Amino acid sequence: MKVDKISELTTNRLSIYLRCLNELAAEGAKSVSSDGLANRFHLNSAQIRKDLAYFGEFGVRGVGYDIADLREHITKILGLDKEHRVGIIGAGRLGAALADYYGFQRTNFKVAALFDADKDKIGQHFGEIEVFDIKDFSEVTKKANIDVAVIAVPAEYAQGVLELITDAGIKAIMNFAPTPLRVSGDVKLKTVDLTISLESLSYYLALPSNVNGAGLKPNSTNRRKK
Repeated sequence: MKVDKISELTTNRLSIYLRCLNELAAEGAKSVSSDGLANRFHLNSAQIRKDLAYFGEFGVRGVGYDIADLREHITKILGLDKEHRVGIIGAGRLGAALADYYGFQRTNFKVAALFDADKDKIGQHFGEIEVFDIKDFSEVTKKANIDVAVIAVPAEYAQGVLELITDAGIKAIMNFAPTPLRVSGDVKLKTVDLTISLESLSYYLALPSNVNGAGLKPNSTNRRKK
């Protein structure tokens, strides 16, 4: 198993495969081939086989993958066979929305606490989730067994919050602040920048219609000959 060579793109695809397998299992399917999985969910069958080969041999030639077995393996590979408790720093609109995100209910991620520096917010509850003073971050995270942190604060405070998180020993961090952050050691930081995503969409919209539409691309070899 060449786990040390696995890229983030590969783990992202494993997450997609797991969702697809979950959907097939809910429909009562027992097995699926890589081609069947690819055709059903618009994936790449060769890429599926390559990604899974990093972790062992799961399929049977001519039969395909046992869905229950493959789901179990991918779940373990992604570390989803145990609960992860999440602490969100920033109890503003974004932090509150993340805390109330319904998608968490179908996963093993549980928001355990919110943190903020605003005295008016400290002690409030969003559903069952309490807002704690950011000064008590280290103490609360240990008591609540938090192992994932989410940064949902304005950009100018994000680096300081990141350092507070890493000082508390948390190694997995998701950042929603629109600014690059500096990490050290074995901390894994994943930044979700909505502006970059929107700018990518803007580029798509700015392309000529024959590029982002159904027409021919510029310099196409299929141009009509004169």
